[in-house]
Amino acid sequence: MISPAARIALDLTADLPVPDLEDFYRDLHRHPELSMREHRTAAALADRLRTSGFDTVTGVGGTGVVGVLRNGPGPTVLLRADMDALPVQEETGLPYASRAPGVMHACGHDLHVTWLAGAARALAAGRDTWSGTLLVLGQPAEETGEGASGMVADGLYERFPRPDVLLAQHAAPGPAGLYAHSPGLIMSASTDVDIVVHGRGGHGSRPESTVDPVVTAAYLVTRLQTVVSREIAARESAVLSVGRIEAGTRHNIIPAEARIALNIRTQSDEVRERMIAAIRRIAAGECLAAGCPREPDVVVGNSFPVTVNDPETDRRVAAVHGEVFGAGTILDPGPAMASEDFPRLAEGKIPYSYWFVTSTPAEVWDAAPGDDLMEKFAAVPSNHSPQFAPDLATLAPGVRTLVSGALAYLVTPEEPS
Repeated sequence: MISPAARIALDLTADLPVPDLEDFYRDLHRHPELSMREHRTAAALADRLRTSGFDTVTGVGGTGVVGVLRNGPGPTVLLRADMDALPVQEETGLPYASRAPGVMHACGHDLHVTWLAGAARALAAGRDTWSGTLLVLGQPAEETGEGASGMVADGLYERFPRPDVLLAQHAAPGPAGLYAHSPGLIMSASTDVDIVVHGRGGHGSRPESTVDPVVTAAYLVTRLQTVVSREIAARESAVLSVGRIEAGTRHNIIPAEARIALNIRTQSDEVRERMIAAIRRIAAGECLAAGCPREPDVVVGNSFPVTVNDPETDRRVAAVHGEVFGAGTILDPGPAMASEDFPRLAEGKIPYSYWFVTSTPAEVWDAAPGDDLMEKFAAVPSNHSPQFAPDLATLAPGVRTLVSGALAYLVTPEEPS
């Protein structure tokens, strides 16, 4: 016998308006908007929430949307979806591909918004089956790390009911039909670092009269790869990636400076600080060795916290997901090196569960090279890829995960007889 929450979730999502959800998703996908510019997306979500009976407010923390449905005594559950797209030129060839040049929903946030709108509608229609308060958030600027903190700073928990639990999910590559839960650390911290190498510019024919920052930057990029391999213990997980290197204007001009933008991923504050210290030391050392006229500028920029599920909360949600979707659908892949700003909604106090919904179309997964899960996982288009195209068959299941997760708290468990 399954729990009341799972049984009610299956009832409330038995007849989801899938064609309508598909149309809504395609519309969002055609019209992606960058971080803090999600005006059209926010308006579309707000309209759906109002139609479902939610008290809805827009403009929270910039372009954020908050919907509240009060339905008697009980806990307050927050469901969150992020809304922003990425500066990526789409290459999926889909008939509903992005119409915004150089902008694409390459991370699945359009899918998240659709899931949230569908769950809000289903829960509102079935409000006679549960009791409590439902708080739904359309969050801006997850990709830049501004959105969650911006909504909190704009009085999210002063203007609206403070939740007892936070729930969120994310589309991920993998054969559609799996739900990844980790009762603890599930995603890593992320920190951006910018380095400016100062040289002495001049004519390309007279390098001896210059201090070439391009050569120094090249050595620096190579040397930075030793931070993880030679300074971080093998038992620790860390990543350092140089995402951008810029210098110069013409073929025959040695520039006066070179810029390097890099990102580090860590799973503890101690490793993060050790890596930042190593980056500063290596940058200073390479510039000194090259005879640069001044020390490099090393600026620590945007950061994302680690995402650590409350174990009891995540196990509770994973259990109801297992009942709804069946044996073998729930897996624990361990922590990923990706990052999220969702934990900032918790303010270090509110328990939360964050999970992944695999979304690779069956034909894409089956055609991917490799014989095991990890080989195929590495071969299919992933988040942030210009070919990332989730399977529309995940629309209904993604609604069902949010509905059942919320009902795990909004439905009173049956007493054993």
